[in-house]
Amino acid sequence: MAIFDIFKKKQEEKHLPTAEPEKEPAITLEAPEATLDSSLEKTKSGFFSKLTKAIAGKSTVDETFLDDLEEALVAADVGVQTTVKIIDRLEARVSRDKYINTTELNRIMREEIISLLNESGKYKVSDFNLPKSETPYVIMVVGVNGVGKTTTIGKLAYQFKKHGKQVMLGAADTFRAAAVDQLTIWSQRVDVPIISRGMGADPAAVAYDTVQSAVAKGMDVAIIDTAGRLHNKIGLMNELTKIRNVMQKVIPGAPHEILLVLDASTGQNAIEQAKQFISATDVNALALTKLDGTAKGGVIIGIADQFKIPVKYIGLGEKMEDLKPFDLVAFVNSLFKD
Repeated sequence: MAIFDIFKKKQEEKHLPTAEPEKEPAITLEAPEATLDSSLEKTKSGFFSKLTKAIAGKSTVDETFLDDLEEALVAADVGVQTTVKIIDRLEARVSRDKYINTTELNRIMREEIISLLNESGKYKVSDFNLPKSETPYVIMVVGVNGVGKTTTIGKLAYQFKKHGKQVMLGAADTFRAAAVDQLTIWSQRVDVPIISRGMGADPAAVAYDTVQSAVAKGMDVAIIDTAGRLHNKIGLMNELTKIRNVMQKVIPGAPHEILLVLDASTGQNAIEQAKQFISATDVNALALTKLDGTAKGGVIIGIADQFKIPVKYIGLGEKMEDLKPFDLVAFVNSLFKD
């Protein structure tokens, strides 16, 4: 099947998800901590079954092999644009280095994908430390409902607190009562303060109060939740701009980070959501959730390549500890690990 036929089929499922209530996962403290290798298992098995089939009996990289490789990459939700770049780089590398065997091909692909994604030079592994010059460091979190936005905020608060930071949450997603309730539950789980005015309150007023309180109490970081709806992009843009403007009355330059949360299991839908939010506000960091249990983990490669915005965090499981800093080299190496 040609690459564009595959992509056309995938585009039929490209509609943005409806705004459904975000389900809170059960936090199982006894569960084993997720690892990158185990969380990428479905992505790896789907990708490598196709890659192995493409390589079988091949001693050279020919047109048939490249077609099969394109299919494997697109099936892993890497995306057409990024797949074409990878194939072009692979062809150039193979013609220069003279491909010999499967092991060499895996090494070359790893190196070229890492090189492609690292062209922006923005990939530095986060250790949950914050710039010393900004106190509090303000993070505004955006994303559609159902992607794991509230859960990511809770896990992020846990990680910052674990690393010795004082954290405050702001429940500025006042469009849904469930969003306020869920963030309140997370504040109790993590034992961090929250500013909440309930459903229907002015989101900008909640954000203003949160930042003002964080300054007064000497917090290290303030994390602001926002409404996750895309049905009216102009309305979303106006709301996010208003939230940013009121925060800047307290701290010039806030928010310091606009973190877009995407659900990796939605594949190409995640790329479409990224386009919408990046056009609506100045997103400068990404978090990919639900990598565990999906065969679409390759979408991270496409997102990182297309938008040149660093993926900062990845969600590998349901435990509080399972929000991890994204390590580009470790991710690609794990993807190609036997």
